[in-house]
Amino acid sequence: MIKVRFLPADRTVEGRAHMSILQLARKANVSIATRCDGNAACMMCKVQVIEGAGLQPPQLKEINKLGENAIQRGVRLSCQAKLSGSGHLVVVELPESPLKAAIRAQLAKQQEEDSLW
Repeated sequence: MIKVRFLPADRTVEGRAHMSILQLARKANVSIATRCDGNAACMMCKVQVIEGAGLQPPQLKEINKLGENAIQRGVRLSCQAKLSGSGHLVVVELPESPLKAAIRAQLAKQQEEDSLW
């Protein structure tokens, strides 16, 4: 079994070889947006792999979608990133949702305006 830790939720779940990060996120009750249900078509399920020694290398389908530069920076499609057979820890960081980012930015702007008075 391989442990996968999801940040910033700080939830850890165990999985078997060939399970995708998306499947494990659902198992851990961690929300990852997707429209294509894991077919690498929508590209909404991008995650940042912080520690990924327990992941299989990206396949051609994922490389074609993301590009070599993104892959080298640790960006993966959670629907395509699958666990390998070795028992390592995988740490994945989920991006902030666009709605949360917009709300956070608006609150920061409001706080800045309030401090002027």
